[in-house]
Amino acid sequence: MVCRQVFVSGRVQGVFFRESTRQIADELMLSGFVRNIRDGRVEVQVMGDAENVQSLLKWLKIGPKLAKVTTIKVLETKASSDLLSLYKMGRFDIWPTA
Repeated sequence: MVCRQVFVSGRVQGVFFRESTRQIADELMLSGFVRNIRDGRVEVQVMGDAENVQSLLKWLKIGPKLAKVTTIKVLETKASSDLLSLYKMGRFDIWPTA
């Protein structure tokens, strides 16, 4: 079980990035959340099987069809209480802009 916090930069807002990330995370049976950040980036916090998290990170480098990802920053993290709650419920959610 691993936890990662990811910041994705580029043309990542207004291109269905959050919904696409949620769909991929659901397919990979991952828990966590995705949200836009006011500075134009997208933040993803994810928890799950290491191999599946790695698959999501690989996808995040490309994103959905209309996106143009320029960089991603991946941080190893410990599970926050919010992330643990989502994990217990088996959910990956879209959160409001931070």
